[in-house]
Amino acid sequence: MNRPVWPDTPAPDVPGQPEVVDNLAVARLYGEPLFAMPQDLYIPPDALEVFLEAFEGPLDLLLYLIRKQNFNILDIPMAAVTRQYLSYVDEIRSRNLELASEYLLMAAMLIEIKSRMLLPPKKSDGEQEAEDPRAELVRRLLEYEQIKLAAHQVNALPQAGRDYLRAQVYIEQSLQPRFPDVDASELQAAWRDIVKRAKLIQHHTITREELSVREHMSIVLRRLQGRKFVEFEELFDPSRGVPVLVVTFIALLELGKETLVEITQAEAFAPIYVRLAYTPA
Repeated sequence: MNRPVWPDTPAPDVPGQPEVVDNLAVARLYGEPLFAMPQDLYIPPDALEVFLEAFEGPLDLLLYLIRKQNFNILDIPMAAVTRQYLSYVDEIRSRNLELASEYLLMAAMLIEIKSRMLLPPKKSDGEQEAEDPRAELVRRLLEYEQIKLAAHQVNALPQAGRDYLRAQVYIEQSLQPRFPDVDASELQAAWRDIVKRAKLIQHHTITREELSVREHMSIVLRRLQGRKFVEFEELFDPSRGVPVLVVTFIALLELGKETLVEITQAEAFAPIYVRLAYTPA
């Protein structure tokens, strides 16, 4: 909506618009001059409502009335407070009945306390003085005020996402590629494959040979020197017989245990490869 043009302001000439007679246009709506208030103008009743105070419940309203007039909370003047409280409840009951229900419960409690104060005090057995009918209400008000003050103090503390944002810095690092670990069952399957091939070309000559695991560990390390990856099967020579294959396999396991070599594969069920362990400079 354009800014209204009041009677004491000359209306600007707009092409295609009717002239303003004696500058009596009361306003302009979308550029059109209005010479009188529309007769069918409807303003909802709730559009002009103004709430000066917002209360979170009956105790909040009651505490507001007491603190605003500097009443002693330990000696509440029930007549004045109840009268002011009921006037507020009557106001909200005419507008929002659901909201007024819990306020009406507190109003009934205030009236009960006021009526008990008008009656003669009744002493209980063993008590020197009769209990003040306002004692329970005072206790609830003091507890509510303490919780409300604590909530304000907590709300005043700086909160992440509301009062400040956490600084985050991302640092890109070149990471060494990590290959999938070789499962023990896959290593067993590869070993059985090599033994099966060795049995196909084995000789029946019975000989006695002393085999050194350390020596075959050195042989495996020499085969891996200068090569990035060596296929698992290339480290074994089936023509030398099963005993040599067993010692070579034990030597390979010892090298893996001492982290001198790495046994890996590109993906599951892929060929198994062996390489020298990478040591950062």
